[in-house]
Amino acid sequence: MTETNNAAPPLVTVHGIGGACWGGFRATLHWQLPGYGGTPLLAQTSFANWAVALRDALDAAGMAQVDLLGHSIGGMVAQEFALTFPERVRRLVLYATTPAFGGKDPAFAQQFLADRLAPLNAGTSMLALAQQSMTSMVSPRAGMAAMAEVISAMANTPPAAYRATVTCLTTFNRIADIGRISTPTLLLAGERDALAPPRTMQRMAEAIPGAQMVTLPAAGHLAHLEYPAEFAKAVRDFLA
Repeated sequence: MTETNNAAPPLVTVHGIGGACWGGFRATLHWQLPGYGGTPLLAQTSFANWAVALRDALDAAGMAQVDLLGHSIGGMVAQEFALTFPERVRRLVLYATTPAFGGKDPAFAQQFLADRLAPLNAGTSMLALAQQSMTSMVSPRAGMAAMAEVISAMANTPPAAYRATVTCLTTFNRIADIGRISTPTLLLAGERDALAPPRTMQRMAEAIPGAQMVTLPAAGHLAHLEYPAEFAKAVRDFLA
């Protein structure tokens, strides 16, 4: 879904591991990670290479500077981009994300990957995986249409892209660097989000100079689908 708005800088979003499922939330560009949405995988998947790929996509679209919103792993990409190309971001929204992959013990990452990839290794389809994993993440408040969109987005993700993205997730750590983010930043959390808890995001807000923090009451990891009006208002108020 795209929308042209000549009165404001372009708004670009970056989605989570489950794929682009933004419901009715409108942006100039819902950018998809390489490998998603029919795009080719990068030769080497990394946060640094994702940041370059996003820059190239903005160049191709003629967007010199944007407002950037990243959700979950997309929020990690947004952090990477803002640190690498600060002049390209007017305002930054870090939504339901963290400054690093959890767990300092390498064994944690190994177990995480084993658990996440075991269904695919056992022959489970992406549709079945989506039905198993995403159903528990979507509050009934989001409605059946949102549930269907979330499942469809993940079901249409190529297994190779999912594997590469999940593996790349475990490499992210910008804890020592987020204090260098100079872009005006909003951290947007769901009160009941166990994957990116408000307390973690509050620490991020305290580490990023001048950052603002908004917590959406009762919302989970997919607040934009559960509380779309409240989510959109928080974003638009910040970008205004």
